[in-house]
Amino acid sequence: MNAEAEQPDTTSAEKIGAEAKRRAGVPVWRTGKPDAFLAAAVGEARTAIEGITAASDIGAHLAAKSEGDRLVTHLFESKMAGYHGWQWYAVLTRNSRSKVVTVSELGLLPSEESILSPEWVPWAERVRPEDARAAEEEESPAAEAFASQPDTSQPDTSEPDASQAEADTPGSEGQDEESVDDEPAGEAN
Repeated sequence: MNAEAEQPDTTSAEKIGAEAKRRAGVPVWRTGKPDAFLAAAVGEARTAIEGITAASDIGAHLAAKSEGDRLVTHLFESKMAGYHGWQWYAVLTRNSRSKVVTVSELGLLPSEESILSPEWVPWAERVRPEDARAAEEEESPAAEAFASQPDTSQPDTSEPDASQAEADTPGSEGQDEESVDDEPAGEAN
């Protein structure tokens, strides 16, 4: 019998463990030998990233990783404040038998040691019943205190202004030129 056939398959268990350890947002890289011409194009990758950020924000070249045939991702250390552990990336490609480098994509990616925000939780799951009760308790004393104070933001309308009362009465001088009793202009008897 074959000794290798009797041993349990540990590679699938290792793969599951590796996937469980992988953090959300951190990319998984394909393995393979990168295209030699594209791997040597570190200067072109750095220049492309300088088009989206200051040169002082780009650190040392970390790696050139293969993404497929004639497709290489260059990684650079990020020196931006608040992005410790993040990496700038430039994806480079070229046509078959061509020596012209094309920049496909640029950006900033988290690494294993970068600080990430916690996963998003829907509002309905974030608010607990005790949170709602605490908010109601805080609003009740404030609402009672507000209701007990007199409203000073609006003027007192208990006594109408004398000039206002005259303007509202019919026959006052502020009436329109054309009155209801007058005949329309242009119609004469």
